[in-house]
Amino acid sequence: MPYVTTEDGAQIFYKDWGAGGSPVLLSHGWPLNADAWEATALFLASHGHRAIAHDRRGHGRSTQTWDGNEMDTYADDLACLIDHLDLTDLTLVGHSTGGGEVARYVGRHGSARVARVVLVSAVPPLMLRTEDNPGGLPIDVFDGIRAGELASRSQLYRDLADGPFFGHNRAGDVPQGVRDAFWLQGLASGTRNAYECIAAFSATDFHPDLAAIDVPALVIHGDDDQIVPIDISGRLSAELIADATLLVYEGRSHGLPDLDRERLHADLLAFIDS
Repeated sequence: MPYVTTEDGAQIFYKDWGAGGSPVLLSHGWPLNADAWEATALFLASHGHRAIAHDRRGHGRSTQTWDGNEMDTYADDLACLIDHLDLTDLTLVGHSTGGGEVARYVGRHGSARVARVVLVSAVPPLMLRTEDNPGGLPIDVFDGIRAGELASRSQLYRDLADGPFFGHNRAGDVPQGVRDAFWLQGLASGTRNAYECIAAFSATDFHPDLAAIDVPALVIHGDDDQIVPIDISGRLSAELIADATLLVYEGRSHGLPDLDRERLHADLLAFIDS
């Protein structure tokens, strides 16, 4: 299996599908891995693009490091992979936590290799409520996730999959296989890695990173997202990025890559090929 080794010795697993065409790098959400993007990677590779998806450190098949479970290191790992593959004219696509990762990559490493950015149900600019971010979610929300991670991570992931992540608690019509895949991928992450990533996705301030995005951006968000509410994330990100287009998926949940694939794939392809 293909890996790239980072400066601190972590091995980052990645998939590299398709030949020719401009590259698209897909960054996954918490607590998932590259498998979460398989359908999208297959679609893009089948439509003339090179699709790359990696397992964030501590997730999936990548090294479960003790340290480095924060956004700066995630972004540096991404830079290591991009440099290793010598990617240019690159479209960065990030779902949820992955949206923070790609924003932080541009903030730390610039856009010389990047042509476009796509944020899907993404965590920027800042999820946590603070004095400067009064509209954010209270820390009790994230402390509850941390408590669940420590008490029974298997049950936590089951509860998220059966409840708000896909909106199954609204309509109850999310296929069992989709929910099981979330649970399975979650359990492939390291306990410490997943626990520390909760702070990474909730308490990291991405305002400077969004201001640094100087390439066209597409922000896609469901307006019934119970995990990353659109009013504290997608709408604000679209305002903070200089050249951004916001697409709102009405009535849709956080799990757009699984439940809204046809629409998402069409929107991604149109933006990448524009």
